[in-house]
Amino acid sequence: MLLTGVNPLRIYLFEEGLARFATELYKPAKRDNMDNLFMHLTNYAINKKSSAYQQNDDDEAADESAHKRSLSSLYEHLENLGYDVKSLKLKIEDLIVKTIITA
Repeated sequence: MLLTGVNPLRIYLFEEGLARFATELYKPAKRDNMDNLFMHLTNYAINKKSSAYQQNDDDEAADESAHKRSLSSLYEHLENLGYDVKSLKLKIEDLIVKTIITA
């Protein structure tokens, strides 16, 4: 997302992006798992140190096991699972606009 002006409001959304995933299945934060950064953060610098980290070897492929991949491959994966990606994108756009407006 790129914000170039507020009066008038001008927001540009790039079609591609980066999707990052934690290397461990998320569980709600509790005292016994708060220090598990691999579960609670998607930061590449942290997750690449996990033994479970899966590198994406092909930027164009929809590698569903990779922990860092293109946004388009994520959308493709979600479509294959039966999700309405067009509706999801509209909701993301709406959320971005509302977030900027509140600021």
